[in-house]
Formats: sequence, structure tokens, C-alpha cells
Amino acid sequence: MMEKFERLTAVAAPLLRDNIDTDVIIRIERLLGVVPRNDLGHWCFEALRYLTHGSENPDFVLNQPGYRGAAILLAGKNFGCGSSREGAVWALLQVGIRCVIAPSFGEIFFGNCFQNGLLPVVLGEADIRALAAEVERRPKASQLTVDLTRSRVEAPSGQRFEFSIAPMRREALLRGLDEIEMTLARSSDIADFQAADRRSRPWIYETVEH
Repeated sequence: MMEKFERLTAVAAPLLRDNIDTDVIIRIERLLGVVPRNDLGHWCFEALRYLTHGSENPDFVLNQPGYRGAAILLAGKNFGCGSSREGAVWALLQVGIRCVIAPSFGEIFFGNCFQNGLLPVVLGEADIRALAAEVERRPKASQLTVDLTRSRVEAPSGQRFEFSIAPMRREALLRGLDEIEMTLARSSDIADFQAADRRSRPWIYETVEH
């Protein structure tokens, strides 16, 4: 079972670059079985986080003292575009990110988030810039709250930004269930349907005897 997402209050890091693709989030060679899934966080945003000789890039937001340990990422348009690798979501989770707030997402990446317990929130660009301006003034003291139970983002200033999530996906995150687990949670309903269907259409269930 994946971790539930209900309400998160945490440091938010602004990375307001458009079109950050999944290869930027995690390079494909890190997903070829050499790096264990639990160690992918070290390689998240590898090209941005590290300099050519391997030391941290002090200009990258997640390396800056005020944003270390951030669990919320404020991002630009089309975040998670590119290839369909689910490992991009795994890497973000392993580096500690539980929520990404962006104006838009790569479609497959967006779906993968819900299968792994990472909340993708769509807000307008102006709203995201307003949130970024608040956290940039005092990063550690200006934590954001993402409340999935009320479907809103709460800024330190008291501003609230509403967002929408498809009902089934919202329920799955609140319960900590992926699509398969959501289906299995309705096993009794499925069994009742099959029993009623067997009575009304028995020929569908006939087996061939050898």
C-alpha cells in the first residue's frame, strides 16, 4: 500500500522552469537495474543538482539551505513531459517530494503520480508565482499547506488556492490505494455482480467439458 496523502505542511522549493522532462528528473541509465529504487533520490535532477566533478551545484534550488528537505515543488508548465518512465515519480518521492504544483503536467507522468502517492496539483501560473514569491522571502518560515481533504493550497499569508482532482483519484490518494487496490477494495461488489450476472446469463459462464 502506498502512503496516504491527506494534508501536508512543508517547505516548498520554487523550480519555475517550463518543460522539465522525465530525463531531467531521472536519467534512463539510473533505471537499468544498477541503482536500487530506494536510492534513486540521490540521482533526482542529477544534471541540475551536481557539477561535472560530482559536487553539489550551489545554484540549484534543492541544494540551497532554505530549501533542503523540501516536500513541495513549485514548477513550471509541462512538468514531467517526455518519456513515460515511472521512475521519475519514484525519484521525486525518494528525494522527499510529495507534491508538485505546476500549471500543467506531462500526461503519462501525471497518471503515474497517482499510482505512487505523489500529488500533482494544477494551479494557474500567476498563482504559482504568487506562492513562489512568498516562500522566497523566508523559505523555512514560509511553509505551504496542501490540503487534499479540502482540495486547496494554503499560503503563509492566508491566501487559499483551490484545485480540483478527479474524484476517484482523490479518493485513492486519501486512502493510499493504487488502481489495483481500489478495484480489490470492491471485491464484494464485484462478486455480487458476477453472481447476479451468472443467474441472468448462465450461458456466458458455461465451461467446455473435455
